[in-house]
Formats: sequence, C-alpha cells, structure tokens
Amino acid sequence: MSELTLRPAGEQLPLPDVDMRTKLAGITFPNPVFTASGCAAAGQELDQFFDVSLLGGVVTKSIMLAPRSGRPTPRMAETPSGMLNSIGLQGPGIDAFLDKDLAWLASRGARAVVSIAGGSVDDYAKLTAKLRGRPGLAMIEVNISCPNVEDRGQVFACDPRAAASVVQAVKRAAPTGVPVFAKLSPDVTDIAAIATACVDAGADGLSVINTLLGMVIDTDTLRPALGGITGGLSGPAIRPVAVRCVWQIRQALPDIPILGMGGIRTGLDALEFVLAGANAISVGTTVFGDPSAPVRVLDELARALAERGFARFEDAIGLAHNPPVLYVPEEPDPVGDELPPPHHPVTFETED
Repeated sequence: MSELTLRPAGEQLPLPDVDMRTKLAGITFPNPVFTASGCAAAGQELDQFFDVSLLGGVVTKSIMLAPRSGRPTPRMAETPSGMLNSIGLQGPGIDAFLDKDLAWLASRGARAVVSIAGGSVDDYAKLTAKLRGRPGLAMIEVNISCPNVEDRGQVFACDPRAAASVVQAVKRAAPTGVPVFAKLSPDVTDIAAIATACVDAGADGLSVINTLLGMVIDTDTLRPALGGITGGLSGPAIRPVAVRCVWQIRQALPDIPILGMGGIRTGLDALEFVLAGANAISVGTTVFGDPSAPVRVLDELARALAERGFARFEDAIGLAHNPPVLYVPEEPDPVGDELPPPHHPVTFETED
C-alpha cells in the first residue's frame, strides 16, 4: 500500500504490505474504508485533514430533489456511547449538489457514492436519472429509511414490498455499470427478509445499517430533548447491533456485497464487521471528534490484518462464519505385528 498523509503537516504513516483492495459488485476499490452518509456532507470538511481520494469512497449526505431545511432545533443530543440526531435530511437539492458537491469530488479524484432519499418511488427514479453521465460517480446508495408519503408515512425499509419497489425504480434509471446499494434499517423484525427483497428487486449490494430510532427526554425541562421528538441513534452503542445485522445478511445472502457501518471507531471495530461478512466499511459518527478517523481506521485495519497473518484484505471477509479448525493428533501406525497397547479405563475409588 501507499502512504497516508494527514493535513496539515501531519506525519506519514507507512502501511504494512497488505493488499487492501476490495471488490463491490464488480467494481474494484483501492481499500475498504468509506465515509458514512450524513457525517461529513460531501467530504470537503474532511479534506483539510487528509486527502479524501485516499479512501475507498466518499459516501455523500443523502440528497433529495428539492432544497430542504430539515427538522426544528435542537437537532442533536448526546447519549451514552453515542448520539441522537434529528437533522431531517437538510440539503441544497439535487441540482445544486451536482453542480457543487459532486463536481468537487470528481475534481479531487475521489470515488463518490451518492446517497439519495425521497418520499415516493418517483422521487428516487428522478434523482437517479439526474446522476446519469456525471463524472466521479462510483455507486448509488439508496436511503430507504425515509417515510413513504404514499403510504401514510411508513418507512420504505420496514416493508419488503415498499423497499423492493424503490430498488426496482432506481435500477431502471441507474447509469449502466454503476452499482446500486440499498441502505437498510435495523428497526425491523427480520432484516434478512428485507435484504432478500431488495436483492431480488435488483440491488447490487447492501449498506448495513442505518441509525436506530431513539428518543431522549430532558429531565430539567421535562420535555423531549430533540425538536423533532425522535432521532437516529449512532455511535459505538449500536455496533453490536450492526455486526449482528451484517452477520445475519451474510448468512442469508452469502454472495451479496455488504458495506458495513455502525459505531466504528478503530481498526479492530472495522475488522469485526469484515469477519462478520462486510466487504467494506463506513466510518461515520467518530469523525465529529476525530476528523482524520477514516484514514486512521484504514491504517489500524491494515496493521491488524498483518498482525494476524493476512496478506490480502479479502481473505478476511466473512471468516468468522467458517467452522474452527481443530488440531487432532494422529494415532501412530502399528509396527509389524505389534498392536497398540490396550486402553485401560481410569477408575476412582471412593470412600463409603
């Protein structure tokens, strides 16, 4: 691998000789570390700390058709080992995003994973069509954890048929050769069933997981702490849930590419996801406290793999699903007519 350079005037970090390339739906990425949607807009905030083109990809904040102001303030609340956010998909709308953010990512040589969100199936189709012919577009991440305005506010990702309908529309409108990943919600009874419905509808891969729905009540004001009442829980608190979801989907769909995320702070956190079955990982909430976290996690993951004897990142994907290899010593072969000594059972004397 090459060297990672942190800005400004940061030290160079020589990485161990591990092939960190990974493949997602036929596309080869130089390494498996991506940003996570919603935590760094389109990457410009992070680029002052490190070259964002060094990452496997930059996942943009979910974009909608029209500009959106988002939910009322307060929008964030700290929780034990995590945070709640209730931003409400604030953004400039797709046209401004294409002209400014996606164009900037292309100019930096970054691989852009554009996250799209909508309130109807038609919204998703229109958003996808606008991405055709745009340079720098590596993948599309379909955020189906949005309320479905066509079905009384039900979240697309919580119903297999609704999720499948969005994926089908996006696949029909997607540029040729650009993989479509569906981003799944953990707030379901059977995430493998939702995953299967998305794959059957044409999804090339899955992003696992989105935030968990949560709530905080301020015990001083005696009212909800967030202006939008509920919010999405992220950070280390959700990592065991995310690892479980990746594991269950890998068990159900052994060949589907998975981009794993949820509370990753270190290279060992990332390795958990990989061993559970993730082909790549996204680093999100931790960048608020450590903007250089994505390249740090990449460095730590490479070192963790080298320490465990891996020459290639891809050799570790899903390894925890394999049965353990037990060493069983061989019995010596009898020599000539000699037979092995008879086995005498051990007996114990007990006192009456």
